[in-house]
Amino acid sequence: MGKPISVDLRQRVCNAVLEGLSCRQAAQRSKVSASSAIRWISQLNAQGSLVPGPQGGDRKSSRIEAEATFILGRVAETPDITLSELQALLSARGLNVGIGTLWRFFNRRQISFKKNSQRCRTGAGRRGGSARSLVCGTNGS
Repeated sequence: MGKPISVDLRQRVCNAVLEGLSCRQAAQRSKVSASSAIRWISQLNAQGSLVPGPQGGDRKSSRIEAEATFILGRVAETPDITLSELQALLSARGLNVGIGTLWRFFNRRQISFKKNSQRCRTGAGRRGGSARSLVCGTNGS
């Protein structure tokens, strides 16, 4: 990502417009695009400042962060819930998010659902017999 154009150049273009040039003429004189000059004049009129805003970053996570207590509550109730199931629950609440969005939500909190000896592994039933008795060491009842 490129760096924002300096405030000094922005100010010179805006001053030229305020002195009577059109945005296109001021942009051509300063060798910037006409659309940039138009945006800078709009920003100056709206905000009174020509300081560039922050670049990049996440602009959408606030939607899912608003549902954090709901999501973490569902995980506490059902520890083996899948991301697809969470996605469906959120969709029922009117929030449509992708699986990747949910994954990043848990990644920000350093929550992972890796297989370990404390949790029964998925797919153990393929080995025959009771999945719980083979994986978790229980008697299958």
